[in-house]
Amino acid sequence: MKEQMIVKMVDFYQGNLGDINHFIKVHAFASLLGKLEKLDEETQTTLEIAAIVHDISCPLCREKYGDTDGNHQEAESEPLVREFLAEFSLPVSVEERVVYLVTHHHTYTNVAGMDYQILLEADYLVNAGESEKYAKAMPEFKKHVFHTAAGIRMLDSMYP
Repeated sequence: MKEQMIVKMVDFYQGNLGDINHFIKVHAFASLLGKLEKLDEETQTTLEIAAIVHDISCPLCREKYGDTDGNHQEAESEPLVREFLAEFSLPVSVEERVVYLVTHHHTYTNVAGMDYQILLEADYLVNAGESEKYAKAMPEFKKHVFHTAAGIRMLDSMYP
């Protein structure tokens, strides 16, 4: 199922290699960090699905606002995520959690759950390599956002 979601997401981005490469990398990091942190199967699946669709609103935000600001992404994501997931017949609890994670993946306070924590860390690991803004904020992110042993290890290894 996750493989079909990845293919559908690649199709969704209509050749935008930046968006495609970004979500593929975030998914890979989320999958790895979740496994290293020994998430249970449902939480791991939920995390990986959220990582696949986490930036689903970026094309809409570029068109509507001229940017992909995190607040815009969070505000615009829910209907897009629900439409995307409809064909996969996920358990309601998984779909609701994915929607929650995607609509909060730029909110770094009141982080509840390892899936949420790891999604933030995976997205940041990729963003820091793609954006000077995120790279400059690394010391603060490390101090205030990164909490998993696996995420901190990856951050320290990738950005010494």
